[in-house]
Amino acid sequence: MAANIKWFGHDTFKIEGGNISIYTDPFKLSIRDRADIVLVSHSHYDHCSPTDIEMIMKKNTVLITTNDCATNLKGDVRSLKPGDSITVNSVEVKAVSAYNINKTFHPKSNNWLGFIFIIDEVKYYFAGDTDFIPEMKNLVNENIDVAFIPVSGTFVMDVNEAVKATLVIKPKIAIPMHYGSIVGSDKDAKSYAEKLKGKIEVKILGKGKSFTLN
Repeated sequence: MAANIKWFGHDTFKIEGGNISIYTDPFKLSIRDRADIVLVSHSHYDHCSPTDIEMIMKKNTVLITTNDCATNLKGDVRSLKPGDSITVNSVEVKAVSAYNINKTFHPKSNNWLGFIFIIDEVKYYFAGDTDFIPEMKNLVNENIDVAFIPVSGTFVMDVNEAVKATLVIKPKIAIPMHYGSIVGSDKDAKSYAEKLKGKIEVKILGKGKSFTLN
């Protein structure tokens, strides 16, 4: 079991393991690449960016996204709603809820998404743009290995909410995201890590940096 995780900024990660390459919410990419699967959480321009997605497409790339985002994308597009699951290239992907509770940017009624997926026996949770929502209490039963959690506030959870959510989900490793591009800064990521010190292992990835999970 081994995986390489690279952060390109905002909510964009590349996860490689078991000869599978997955990208999440490609945005402001500066290099061309090839992805087997692309997960797109919702239709906001900084998450569903057709130009960036095209940069990592190959002939058989599968795009997994929401119904509203699917209409703006080309290729093999599979649309899901919360609770749906799909298996692509032996990778099981489960769609989960992602929405705001005390904001209006990401309404629950839009059926926008977070994702749970497994690569090479490692289970990942990509939260998407969300607050600390009641559905997260069920994620402790998923035994998440790596969780990608937004921490910047304004449009998503702030640091304190993200800490509460992470303690409920109980991943083995948490990686902060959704900062340093549109809202939020490195201070948010560092504060998140400090508040979870001794409770949950937090990996802060510099932009363009990666780490290997063994």
